[in-house]
Parts: sequence; C-alpha cells; structure tokens
Amino acid sequence: MNIGIDHGYYAIKTRHFSFPAGIAVYSHEPYTLQNTLEYGGKFFVCGTGRQPILRNKMENDNYYLLTLAAVAKEIKQRGEKTECSVKLAAGLPLAGFGREKKPFREYLLRSSQSADGLRPVCFKFEGIPYKVTIEDVKLFPQGYSAIAIHPELIQNEPSVLLMDIGGWTVDLMRLDNGIPNASTCRSLELGMIRCIDETKEQIRRDVGLSVTDAQVERVLAGKACSMDEDARSIIQKQGRLYTERLLSSAMESGFDLKAIPVVMLGGGAAVVKGNVSEQDGLCRVFTLIDDKVNAEGFERILGHLSGGVSKG
Repeated sequence: MNIGIDHGYYAIKTRHFSFPAGIAVYSHEPYTLQNTLEYGGKFFVCGTGRQPILRNKMENDNYYLLTLAAVAKEIKQRGEKTECSVKLAAGLPLAGFGREKKPFREYLLRSSQSADGLRPVCFKFEGIPYKVTIEDVKLFPQGYSAIAIHPELIQNEPSVLLMDIGGWTVDLMRLDNGIPNASTCRSLELGMIRCIDETKEQIRRDVGLSVTDAQVERVLAGKACSMDEDARSIIQKQGRLYTERLLSSAMESGFDLKAIPVVMLGGGAAVVKGNVSEQDGLCRVFTLIDDKVNAEGFERILGHLSGGVSKG
C-alpha cells in the first residue's frame, strides 16, 4: 500500500486527512485515546496545536511519530489490515531537495531497518495495535507534485509560477514548458504562521483581546464565527496586508506576477486568493485550496512508479 504524507510545519496531510503538527507527550495514558499514539512506552497526543518551528525537521522524533499517526489514520480509512507493509511517498522543497533527501529518507525508515532486513514497527493508535513494515520511502518535490493531480493547470502555458503557501515557508518555483527550472527555486519565511501570529498581536494591541489561531484561520478563510467586530475587521485587514507583502516578496525574488500565471496551493492558498484584488494586476491565478493536494500528488506519482494506481 502506498501512502503519501506532506510533513508541513503547520499541519500533517495525507490523501484523506489534515491535522495540526503539534504533539504532546505523556508518561501515562491520557484522558482520551482519540488521536493518541502509544510508542516506546510513552503516549503521544497528535494534532494538539502547534509545535515550535524546527529549522531541521529531523532534530527530534516528532515528525516520525506524526508519520506513524498519519499511517494509522490512512490504514483505518482504507479498511486495510493493521498488520501490513507500506511504501511512503513524502516531499521536500526543491530548493533543498538534494541536501535533505538522503537524511530525511533515513529518518522515516529508521525503525524498519535492521541488520537482517526489514522489520515491522509496532505501535498503538487510538488503542488499536499496528504492526507496519515500512518497505521504502520515496521523496518528491513539493508543489510540483500537485501538478500530477492537476496537469490541466499548466497545459498550453510556457511558463508558470508555483507558489506553495505553507505554515512557515512559501516555496516558489517556475515551470518552463512543464519542467521545473531549478535555478528559480526560492523559499520565503512568509508562511501562514507568520500571518496568524502578527494578526493576533495586532488584535491584542488594538482591542485588548486574545483570540485563538482557530478563530483567526476561520475569519481569514471567510467563514462565520462569533467574534468582536473590531477584531474581525483587524483580521480581514491583516489578511490583505499579508497578501500584499507576499506578492511583493515574490516580485522581489524575480517573479513578475503580472507577466506569468501563478498556481497557488498549500494551506494559505485560500487566504491569499480571497485577498487578491484587480488592483494587483496579476496575469492569471489558479488556486488549489485543498491543502492535501501535495500528499495526494506524492502518492499518485509513487503509484505510477510502482506500475499502477495506488491502492485504496
């Protein structure tokens, strides 16, 4: 079975799920087993808020533990046996792809490797025991993999900018005749975490309220929720300011958004789409608002490389 996973700073995404990349550890069984991983004699509640930003996702065990949780969720969703073998398809920004590919692959494979071959990883998720052998890990470029799902977006377009708006970074890459131009890859630290944090701080300064990440996200997405109207107005204004800053940074990085179309994807794509106006004069904007599209793309490509469509 092939499982695609997008290891974001803000959220972990698979073909069917998206949950926060936060994790809380307990020495004893917590009050609920919902989203709880039991591994190595400890309990980890996955999807609890946000974890500190790591320059290197391999600095600790968190992303490995979140991977096990994501695998369990997909196995259950697809009705597969809890004792099985899987191949993981994951991604990295193209700007650091060559540097990070080998260590990240080894990071995800580590508990399945032994001197005498592969061995299963044993853990429990939501009280259910799993025995999963990770046969292999294949890594693909983030953003570009989404085109495997939506090739029509670049059809008949000689040049297109991919803008993957994630939690911490915004990855930029130009495609020329459908091929990534590696020399154009840029990674800006202007993801949605920056937008949300600055918005919350502005609300504290102006109206003295401490709103939550979830409230800010909902208003930025244009959805209804109970909130002080002054705070709501600030969030909407900050959304536009963030969009202006992002578009300006992309232009400063050498991408003329008035000359070439842009494909926006990632968790922040819907926010930016809702705040782009005619005065920005952009050439053309395509938006993939499903934040799981990268994970689905990784899985689709791995399925083709394996000689067939991914099971499930």
